[in-house]
Amino acid sequence: MTGESCFEVKIEADNNDITEHPHDDKPTPFVCSVCNKRFMRKDILNLHRKTHTGNNVYSCNECGKCCSSLNSLRLHMNIHRRKHSCTECGKCCESPSHLARHMRSHSGEKPFECTVCNKQFTQSGALVRHSRIHSGEQPYKCLRCDMAFSQSGSLNSHMRVHTGDKPYKCSLCNKSFSQSNNLQTHKRLVHSNVKP
Repeated sequence: MTGESCFEVKIEADNNDITEHPHDDKPTPFVCSVCNKRFMRKDILNLHRKTHTGNNVYSCNECGKCCSSLNSLRLHMNIHRRKHSCTECGKCCESPSHLARHMRSHSGEKPFECTVCNKQFTQSGALVRHSRIHSGEQPYKCLRCDMAFSQSGSLNSHMRVHTGDKPYKCSLCNKSFSQSNNLQTHKRLVHSNVKP
């Protein structure tokens, strides 16, 4: 296993996340207490909760990636076994559905359309995130303050305000930043001759 942290924050919607299908009328009684994602089944919610704990105990012996469940590790291993390979570029995916999603990047197919503005997307999760522009929904709420966000990645970035975590380190002077764009700005202004 590599020296990297095994904690992985998921930003895209999970395949079993009911918010993938925002117009479904299916009951969604199971809610994650951390990020407020809703699920149709309790077992899927329990799997999802592990993404917040950092208890990713199953490690890939090929690349060192850590997974929170044995099933996730098995799916990941399909990449190394080249089980689901793209015929266009050779990229390996962990499942047939991930391969189908990847193939849309080559075909240009955008089967998910916004019912408000008709913008089209290659992935259902992208449509879900876009739909929040119209609805104003902000399902990702900070448990330490009143801030709320439309995307989980924005909440993850915001949490660094509370934790003080600065994971983006400058390789030239070792200064650290909480946001990657602040590191890029620092490099441009301090370590290059390019000025705005």
